[in-house]
Amino acid sequence: MSERPLLLAIDASTTSLRAIAFDHQGNVVASGRATLAVENPGPGAYEQDAETWWTSCRSAIQQVLEELPADRRNDLTALTIAHHRETVVVTDARGTPLARALLWMDSRCERDVKEAERRVGAVRLHALSGKPACTTPSLYKLMYLLRSKPELRDVAHVHDVHSFLSLRLTGRSVSSFASADPTGLVDMRQKRWSEPLLSLIGVEPHQLPELVEVGYLIGPLSKQAARELNLPDHVLVYAGSGDAQAAGLGAGIIEKGRAFVDLGTAVTCCTLTETYQIDHAFRTMHSALPGRYCLETTLRGGMQTLWWFVETILGQPRRSLATLEIETQAAELGPASDGLVALPYWSGVMNPYWDDRVGGGFFGLHPGHTPVHLYRALLEGIACEQRLHLEGVETATNRVSEEIVVLGGGARSA
Repeated sequence: MSERPLLLAIDASTTSLRAIAFDHQGNVVASGRATLAVENPGPGAYEQDAETWWTSCRSAIQQVLEELPADRRNDLTALTIAHHRETVVVTDARGTPLARALLWMDSRCERDVKEAERRVGAVRLHALSGKPACTTPSLYKLMYLLRSKPELRDVAHVHDVHSFLSLRLTGRSVSSFASADPTGLVDMRQKRWSEPLLSLIGVEPHQLPELVEVGYLIGPLSKQAARELNLPDHVLVYAGSGDAQAAGLGAGIIEKGRAFVDLGTAVTCCTLTETYQIDHAFRTMHSALPGRYCLETTLRGGMQTLWWFVETILGQPRRSLATLEIETQAAELGPASDGLVALPYWSGVMNPYWDDRVGGGFFGLHPGHTPVHLYRALLEGIACEQRLHLEGVETATNRVSEEIVVLGGGARSA
């Protein structure tokens, strides 16, 4: 083993894939980034070519190698994956996609949510999967896809982002509990694929990845992957987790009484518990710490809503919030935006109402309001919605979060 080992992390988000090399003190030594295109072929449709997850992975890792001194490349010893969740793709046995991946925000499966509730029951769906029925989990997207393309049912192998990359990296289709449970197909208590839930999509357990704990050694890079990535074939691949669980671990959320709020495309908040519990105030996820659970809230219209405003209303390109003039102007208004209130349901609502059809809006508009008032109202609406979410978790668990760590792009807003 190298005396100066480096760890390689793959962070596959919705719109980009990053590769980052760390030393054992957690310092970033080199990094690379490749963009991922999101396709919107129709109302509620959000798709991606899963093959680009692999080509972007190659590109980002190549940038890491270009930044690393030549004598340090052999110091790369381990690799793991964090990724956007609920996105699902079906492939053949070799991992070649048979259809476009359906992204987490794809909502064409409203009919399938109702069908699942009819066949299994809303209460049982929630109890088994830890998640109230809505269009976000992969389960309902798969129902929609295989209903639309029934010829895929018998040949399809189902992957989340983790297992797709695991198969390309090692030849093994493996996903951790903290990667796979957002699919909505995992029996959270039994820690295995749920037969009643698999029956909804008509596939067998052998068509899904092997389930393991976070940190499980999947194996070394295959010779083909090492060759394609220009990496040493002694690099070992370990099971990672979904991005929100990884973010919680990175933020130091490893015990009760602490929470994190990730102000990203969606706003995600998470606290930890050692016991499995469910409530409409949150979704229950496996933690990146084996044996613990994340109680997670989500507002799908987070930074996505602010960027809608910046691009559509202001006609400006996306950039760091800290560089927006309207940020300074909004701060000068004072609380309540002169009586203007924003309901930030630009992408429907998950907890605590679980209604994908709800839309957002502004209330109390009058001629004195300007775009600055609208922007501040959106910031306040998102903040108040997050307060509602956290209070719901605290009420359900009878435990107050004494410290909240804030991260993500929105954290750049003063």
